[in-house]
Amino acid sequence: MEAMEIRCRKCSLPVKTTHTAKKLRCPRCHAEIPLHLNQNGIQENNTHSGRQRENQDQPNRSSGHESSTNRLSVAASLSYPATRKRALICGVTYTNQKYELKGTINDAHLMKDLLQKIYGFPEQTIRFLTEHAGTLPPTRKHMEEGMRWLVEGCQHGDSLVFYFAGHGLRRRDYDYDELDGYDETICPLDFATNGMILDNDINAMIVRPLVKGVKLHAIIDSCHSGTVLDLQHVYDDKLHKWKNNSPPNGANKSTKGGQAICLSACQDDQFALGCTAFTKSVIIGAMTYCFQHAVQKNPGLSYLDLLDSMEETMSKAYESRCISAKFFNRLLHRQINQETRLSSSQVFDINDRFML
Repeated sequence: MEAMEIRCRKCSLPVKTTHTAKKLRCPRCHAEIPLHLNQNGIQENNTHSGRQRENQDQPNRSSGHESSTNRLSVAASLSYPATRKRALICGVTYTNQKYELKGTINDAHLMKDLLQKIYGFPEQTIRFLTEHAGTLPPTRKHMEEGMRWLVEGCQHGDSLVFYFAGHGLRRRDYDYDELDGYDETICPLDFATNGMILDNDINAMIVRPLVKGVKLHAIIDSCHSGTVLDLQHVYDDKLHKWKNNSPPNGANKSTKGGQAICLSACQDDQFALGCTAFTKSVIIGAMTYCFQHAVQKNPGLSYLDLLDSMEETMSKAYESRCISAKFFNRLLHRQINQETRLSSSQVFDINDRFML
């Protein structure tokens, strides 16, 4: 049967269909494309319906970045399966506080742009927490509400993303569920008054509720973030095998059949740095930039490709212009290294394709 090509009214993606099809769903933005026969019996888009849906659903995008990533998004989305997608993005700047960060707002916007343009996350399925006007601030209350929202009602086939850029700390573990004796934490905007969010709590909120067929990816750009989701398996890229990270006290950290995968900026005892080595003038998280660079360069890469690419880009930055790394090296009188850490709720083949 002869195929024809119709362009999605929402995202302009060319979609192939047959003359007998009555409706079509875009594989990138998932908008429904109504189809009708014209007076000559030829299939065509319903222009009015398409424009109406476009006005309702089209996310706000910066025209300056559209042309540079559109080709990648088209190439990638054609081979990605249609799934329900949801994301929570938290970029914490700690404005006017002594531990203020300059680059996390850039990280958050970069990640949102990447999720929309490369992986087809609709605007309305992304909860975006920053200190800029027009968004909810990333307080502990809002972050915890966001994490519960992220997994609420999740079902088979869902793809979920949790992204955090901000401070990360560690503290003594008094539950005996950590192999290294420390709990890892992330710091909301108001952590000085309302406390940090512990790895135990993150696990309870976004890992344990995952049912069979649901996949969560957490991307954490903060210090001491190696096992911040308390997942049972950690990949050792030097030995090329998974290592057991199960709690010594036997605590339940498992999902309900789903899978949680975490990409962390560094190991539990390491710092994560932001610098201008990648963009010359704009401060950005080293891990976030390396991640973005890898998936834009090769949207169909595997988890192993992703780790290798990020390590290569990170090494070049540290050897060249990363001012933050050089400052900390002098301050602490030792070499600061930042190694991306991959962990998972279950062992999988890292040659599998990376998809969000």
